Amino acid sequence: MIKTIYYALVPLLVLLGAIFIACLVGYFVAMGIGDQFTINKIIHKLAQLFLVLSIFPAMAYFKFKKTDIGFAGKAVFLKQLLQGFGLGFVTLMPVVIVLYGLGVNVIDQSQDWTASLLVKKMTLSLLLALIVSWIEEPLFRGILLTGLKRKMSVIAAVITSAIYYAMLHFLDSDTHISYQDLTLLSGFKLLGEALANLLNPDILSAFLALVMVGIFLGVLRAEFKASLGLCIGCHTSWVWQIKMSKSLFNTNFSSEYLYLVNRYYDGLIGPLVAGWLSLAILGYLVYRRINKPAFINP
Repeated sequence: MIKTIYYALVPLLVLLGAIFIACLVGYFVAMGIGDQFTINKIIHKLAQLFLVLSIFPAMAYFKFKKTDIGFAGKAVFLKQLLQGFGLGFVTLMPVVIVLYGLGVNVIDQSQDWTASLLVKKMTLSLLLALIVSWIEEPLFRGILLTGLKRKMSVIAAVITSAIYYAMLHFLDSDTHISYQDLTLLSGFKLLGEALANLLNPDILSAFLALVMVGIFLGVLRAEFKASLGLCIGCHTSWVWQIKMSKSLFNTNFSSEYLYLVNRYYDGLIGPLVAGWLSLAILGYLVYRRINKPAFINP
């Protein structure tokens, strides 16, 4: 049990290390480029970069090959991307429809929607979604989940990686520090506020929903050998739908069903997503229990 806790905490040290370095380097980057970007954005992007770069020493340390962390051959990988995208569409679109049908999300009437604008929004959102999933999936369902599976049970590894995945989405601060007021310690002040934000009760339902998202993707990765393409495709589809939902809809804060979403997050993620994905995971595991032992991927 103690060893399991120890190995579960190691990724936290890596995460904090990446953010710590980003806070330090971010100051010098900000001083070099001027006030074009806020220190918050610079640190956020640098932390993502350092986390992605950590994949390579981790692969060397654990002697992982691309197949070990879930990458299949090119043809199979491309097929998985499409299959995963379809899976993401059928698992999240019902949530989008229900929230619109219940009046939680209403069409943004301030936008002058045209076919060309809609296509532009869809294309840009898809590209951004693909970038996000290409960063997060090799990190969380690739290196992290594969490494944890070597030190603990598959179920514990899936849950632990999902918690870290959810945490990363809330390590943020709303404090704005002007360029003139920047000091070497500014980033660390923001880091302290970001860590404190994890204890904010207002984000709890969104946090739990993202844990369920991470578990869903973790089960998908653990169930099928070299299935990272499925995870990337599914993740891309979800992010794309979320971005399009934010573009097309506004949250109706007077709706009696507002409790189905987290009002402080994106107007889509919340209790409804958590419950829906929980049912999907449970249904799948029951099906696998009847037809084949779960977690077939070593």
